[in-house]
Amino acid sequence: MEYGRLGKYEPGRNRPDAPLKPATYNNPSSSASSNSTTKKLVFIFGLSSLIVVSLVSVGLLLRLRTKPSSSSGGGGMNNIHEHPTEAISRVCARTRYQNLCLKTLLDFPGSSDKDLIHISVNMTLNRVGRALYSSAEISNLQMGTRLRSAYQDCLELLEDSVDQLQRSLLSVGGKQQQQQDNVITWLSAALTNQDTCTDGLSEVENGYVKQQMEVKLKDLSKLVSNCLAIYAAASGDDFNGVPIQHRRRRLMSNYFPEWLSRKERRLLQSPVGGMQADIVVSKDGNGTCKTIAEAIKKAPEFSNRRIIIYVRAGRYEEENLKVGRKKWNLMFIGDGKGKTVITGGVNVVVNNVTTFHTASFAATGSGFIARDMTFENYAGPAKHQAVALRVGADKAVVYRCNIIGYQDTLYVHSQRQFFRECDIYGTVDFIFGNAAVVFQNCSMYARKPLPLQKVTITAQNRKDPNQNTGISIHACRLLAQSDMEAAKGSFSTYLGRPWKLYSRTVYMQSYMGDHIHPRGWLEWNATFALDTLYYGEYMNYGPGGAIGQRVNWPGYRLITTTIEASRFTVAQFIYGSSWLPSTGVAFLAGLSE
Repeated sequence: MEYGRLGKYEPGRNRPDAPLKPATYNNPSSSASSNSTTKKLVFIFGLSSLIVVSLVSVGLLLRLRTKPSSSSGGGGMNNIHEHPTEAISRVCARTRYQNLCLKTLLDFPGSSDKDLIHISVNMTLNRVGRALYSSAEISNLQMGTRLRSAYQDCLELLEDSVDQLQRSLLSVGGKQQQQQDNVITWLSAALTNQDTCTDGLSEVENGYVKQQMEVKLKDLSKLVSNCLAIYAAASGDDFNGVPIQHRRRRLMSNYFPEWLSRKERRLLQSPVGGMQADIVVSKDGNGTCKTIAEAIKKAPEFSNRRIIIYVRAGRYEEENLKVGRKKWNLMFIGDGKGKTVITGGVNVVVNNVTTFHTASFAATGSGFIARDMTFENYAGPAKHQAVALRVGADKAVVYRCNIIGYQDTLYVHSQRQFFRECDIYGTVDFIFGNAAVVFQNCSMYARKPLPLQKVTITAQNRKDPNQNTGISIHACRLLAQSDMEAAKGSFSTYLGRPWKLYSRTVYMQSYMGDHIHPRGWLEWNATFALDTLYYGEYMNYGPGGAIGQRVNWPGYRLITTTIEASRFTVAQFIYGSSWLPSTGVAFLAGLSE
């Protein structure tokens, strides 16, 4: 069956005549590089452990204060395990993995509901931190290329999760809406990280390293899911991961939401010549740096001010460029679409790496902004998964950019993101991931795929009903590129398909060309997720926007009220009214001006 694979479908590699290429395990890696990686991660976790230990002590104090003495009758702690308190029972009833929740919290019988939120996050942070530490210890083992890729993904994702859980723990007691939004976002991202890690490992053959990693990662995803469920219930999240907002909607004449400062708004509207860049990248040597990699390295870590990196016109091919999680508030400005081009050709077929590893450019540092440039992966349709841009940065903005590829062009991996006036090109699942992301005034171009393939614009992979994630496509244009326009009678284009169980995607007030199939949406595999997904359409138009023949899945809905549609706008879905204005990108906060 064409769509029968567990995980993301790789056209061609899943047909009987093209079996999945097995990974190899006899290629030794550089022990010097591996040991360096191990030492770095052990050092990182050593620092984070100081925080973990201090926070765990809070839970231990609670435990010592409430633990029965050994002289008490009835077996001491055994009775506690047999009879959870009313608070623990109430809290765990909200979770998807109740037995694990009880096992985690039973040692804290004197705790209130509020205490149990802290303890749940704290214990999960401790477990994820230990998984990172112990996983780093095996980096010197020999691994094949694909396994090494999946293993390195897991280390990076575990490190990101430690950071997100630490920040969550410091904010779970906050009563402000912004703090609650942050915690839901960070816990959702930590859960996505575990899912991405295990997906990568699932695609390599069994062996010692894979088995060891599976042991180290055991229950991490469930623990984070339980934290998310407990916190979401306590914070009043009652729309499947979208908090009901009771804020004054602010619609400004220039469409700038509040998450961008006035200074950053001016930056995004100013001509390049009028800016004072911190770092200038120029291939001819007339700038601060010749390469983008050098510029990223030169940028400070954890910057609280905006760092402007101006990348002059040129074609920059530097393998696996990445703005890491420590590089905050970096803003990349080019000379325009098609002029400043960041490109690469890494793909899963030739390079034998994970999809996560193929990105020509990746960004996880909070506050990432890109403006007036092109991100490209030129691998072509026959190379299957080949990401041009991967974004896992919180409060990220991509403005007036081209994002060009074929399968898996744009990986909106996690956290809050906003795309404005971008052109995105692709074939299979060319916008995919599990961020809370809004696309506004963008154009999505379907390209001609391989024979027997279908074009799918989105593949959203929300795994848990409490995650605040999804893809919202608002006031955009769905078009066919010229090669697809000439061949659209031979290929079908769909709005999306459900990668994971709670997949969520909406299209609102967007133009849809006649290349869109009348059914609108495509199954992933038979009936998978059709009753748990949330796919919605609101006031779309154009020949492909006709709804008369749309799918009749339980999870599909024609949105008929502004109240429901508004939940997927910038102001509510990515809480843009609190952070977008500081970036300077024009946007529409609500459904209309």
